[in-house]
Amino acid sequence: MKILLIGKTGQVGGELNSIVGDLGTLITLDREQMDLSKPNSIEPAILEIQPDIIINAAAYTAVDKAEDEPELAMTVNGVAPGIMANTAKKVGAGLIHYSTDYVFDGHSDKLYREEDSPCPVNVYGKSKLAGEKAIIEAKIPYLILRTSWVYSLHGKSFLKTIKKLSTEKDTLRIVDDQIGSPTWARSIALATHEILGYCSRKEWLKKPDPSLSGIFHLTCQGNTSWYGFAKEILKLSGEDLNTQLSPIPTSEYPTPAARPLYSVLCNEKVKNIFDIEMPHWLNAIKICLNEKS
Repeated sequence: MKILLIGKTGQVGGELNSIVGDLGTLITLDREQMDLSKPNSIEPAILEIQPDIIINAAAYTAVDKAEDEPELAMTVNGVAPGIMANTAKKVGAGLIHYSTDYVFDGHSDKLYREEDSPCPVNVYGKSKLAGEKAIIEAKIPYLILRTSWVYSLHGKSFLKTIKKLSTEKDTLRIVDDQIGSPTWARSIALATHEILGYCSRKEWLKKPDPSLSGIFHLTCQGNTSWYGFAKEILKLSGEDLNTQLSPIPTSEYPTPAARPLYSVLCNEKVKNIFDIEMPHWLNAIKICLNEKS
């Protein structure tokens, strides 16, 4: 199996780059080799490589900045995945793509399931939803894995921001009324590895099975607020004694992009189909931060 990984330097892509190579021949491309903001570069690269599986771990993720750059966000998150999917159809490949909890408006008080109607409240969410639709319309074997609040020790993330600010400020005001599931990039990568291995054993591409294609929610278990997440980061980093956290409502921290107040995803489908048991977010972050020490 020839696997093409797009976005190898991102949080999830970096983790995937380390573990999926044992499933086949791994070919990786970063932004310099395939710039998703330049859609014309996508099809020729895929046609040249002729992969069996495309994993798209690249995305425009600057949620607030997307409000000022809607066309760029839509090109990278909406147009580019559609081109990948249609090119995958030409070479007989399957596609694994990552999406987000931000396709929902956050007005629910129940876990969001895959069949719930998306209604994004910001440009970023709208662009990711457009990418989902473009992939589905290509009618290829595909997996859209929706995740949330992704963090790692590499790249830009809430975890790294909080650790940095804790060395610069005595008090941090953190939003406490937005609820989601912090998800370690490695947890996503490990689950993707299991899913891809399962699909390979089932000869996913030769014997299409509708149950193995579709949208799947993939987040760490449990949920918290940004305040709760920050509190755990400082506690596990040994920095909570030096920095005071102050919980505040969203109304006291206005941002260019609106955020869903509740965007916790239900993982039952990925458990039932692929037997994937995601770790609790508290356990995942402990492993992540202990690794550095």
